[in-house]
Amino acid sequence: MKSMKAAAAVALAMVALSIGPAFAGNAFEDDANAALQKLYDSTPAAKMIGEKAKAVLVFPNIVKAGFIVGGQYGEGVLLENGKLVAHYNSVAASYGLQAGVQAFGYALFLMSDKALGYLDKSDGWELGVGPTIVIVDAGKAKSLTTLTLKDDVYAFIFDQKGLMAGLGLQGSKITKLEK
Repeated sequence: MKSMKAAAAVALAMVALSIGPAFAGNAFEDDANAALQKLYDSTPAAKMIGEKAKAVLVFPNIVKAGFIVGGQYGEGVLLENGKLVAHYNSVAASYGLQAGVQAFGYALFLMSDKALGYLDKSDGWELGVGPTIVIVDAGKAKSLTTLTLKDDVYAFIFDQKGLMAGLGLQGSKITKLEK
């Protein structure tokens, strides 16, 4: 039991140390826009979806760490018509067979007024609850066209670095920040 508590403490400490200070003002918006542009340059389907989206929620740097017990954290921005509308954070906890540290980014393309309204009105969006989310991988991206876009939210994960291995139960929550 002591080893599990120690492992949990180490995992949470790794996440806390790797998060560092939050970006300030325009630097954070610039970082999110740069990450989104890099995604558009590498994945044409993301750019096509971005042109049709009502808004894009971009998390340029999520840090995930764990050893049996894990966590992840990152901050992002909501962009409507390329303009910053609000700041958000993404927090998750997991438990299971896992070990490692990983950094990545992700973008959620909100395609409908319903999805945008849900994000705005909910007291934190638990992924998997609410609007339908489609995770777009390389294979799925090739089959998407403007005619096949029918879901509320499309998610792209990008810029993965580090190594995180294992299985686990995970719950992510996205919450609006007052900045």
